[in-house]
Amino acid sequence: MTTGGDVHGVTSSAHDGVPQGELVLDGRVMPASNATFVGSIGTGDGEVRVVYKPVAGERPLWDFPGAVLAQREVAAYLVGAAFAGDDFRNPVPLTWLADGPHGPGMVQTWQEPDEDQEAVTLVPAGAVPGGMLHVFDGYDAADRPISLVHEDTAALRRIAVLDVVLNNADRKGGHVLEAADGHRWAIDHGIAFHAEPKLRTVLWGWTGQPLTAQECAAVTRVRDVAQGELAGTLAELLDDREVTALVRRCERLLARGALPGPGGEGPAIPWPPF
Repeated sequence: MTTGGDVHGVTSSAHDGVPQGELVLDGRVMPASNATFVGSIGTGDGEVRVVYKPVAGERPLWDFPGAVLAQREVAAYLVGAAFAGDDFRNPVPLTWLADGPHGPGMVQTWQEPDEDQEAVTLVPAGAVPGGMLHVFDGYDAADRPISLVHEDTAALRRIAVLDVVLNNADRKGGHVLEAADGHRWAIDHGIAFHAEPKLRTVLWGWTGQPLTAQECAAVTRVRDVAQGELAGTLAELLDDREVTALVRRCERLLARGALPGPGGEGPAIPWPPF
């Protein structure tokens, strides 16, 4: 396979930095609900580790019929880039569309999490560590009371704000990867961009807190590019109603001026943590 192939009229030229070379697959991630492969792309400068998700292996949810999850992954990267601007790093790893060994799909650069960090975790009930925020309480498999917590950092909070913009319906703790330098990667955005409210996340620790000036600027950038320079690309990746809904979510979030909580505008509920 040579990256930079054409899928549904959208090519890797939609954004810069896509590695060019042949993708060689090493294996498949078996626990993934959609077919997910890992491999590497050989370039003149060495190898780039990647994740490859073919459209043929997708299993869209019952309430998301006809969606091409791979295209939503790419849309999330592009929106994430606008969200970040020059203020911070894109929370979403470089993602693009290409033809692969199992047909058209999305390719994303592999990010190895730091084993010494946990952005989202479960602790004994009430034992919230310093620097962490409490989300909700429950019981583990042995009926012991536990609490879901996540760190209180700007890098993770950016993902929470971006998830509101994306209308992400699948933010689990395992979909956050901890970089050694403190950056937080957000992955798995195939179930996002619904026209209806479907926010489902474990990152509720900032509920009701006002948006910062930097966050407002980030949401404003997304609103503007979705109606401007990215409008054509998003129209090829998403349904027209979903692009319109993206703009309106940005406008509502800016008007609210604070992060929403469960049960606000729709069925926003705590999500299985991992």
